[in-house]
Amino acid sequence: MSDKTITNQDLTEQVTAGTTHKQSVKENVKIITVTGLFIALTLVFTYAVNVKLPFGYGGLIHMGNIPLLLAAMLYGKRTGFFAGAFGMAIFDIMSSWVIYAPCTFITCGLMGFVVGLIVEKKSGFGWKVLAVGAALLIKLAGYYVFEAIFYHNLVEPLASFPGNILQVVLAAIPVLILIVPLEKILNKAGLVCEKK
Repeated sequence: MSDKTITNQDLTEQVTAGTTHKQSVKENVKIITVTGLFIALTLVFTYAVNVKLPFGYGGLIHMGNIPLLLAAMLYGKRTGFFAGAFGMAIFDIMSSWVIYAPCTFITCGLMGFVVGLIVEKKSGFGWKVLAVGAALLIKLAGYYVFEAIFYHNLVEPLASFPGNILQVVLAAIPVLILIVPLEKILNKAGLVCEKK
């Protein structure tokens, strides 16, 4: 007889470990898929509906902030970061805004991360509104600093504030209307990933 006797407890632990590993892999695949989907949605929403404003350096109105905010609120800071950073920076690279791509990557990625972080830590509609406010401040600060450094001017970058404010406000309205019903629908359907 071997000294290594397999007990029922050992078998149970092995089966449990295998099941846990399969669940973990399944959850990771779901997170990667959802993140990729929101990167694509952010790119498409930014690309499909965008209007260049006749003033300021970065005056552009687009709808890319809608999927960015939804990604962060529904799936957390990591998905929010990737949706904002990659979705919008890829748009900049594909368009005439290439020079903005590094700023967009950092600023919009940070917007998604902070919105997701706030909503993960605090629940309630008021916190979602606060998270959108934080995203707006990050957008204003990020693009202002970039334009001030790049164009060596502290006053002219203020001209892009109206466009950036309008972008976030126009995204916030449908997001804040839809977020609670969407959370309920996704929870019922079992399509909510663990927020990481």
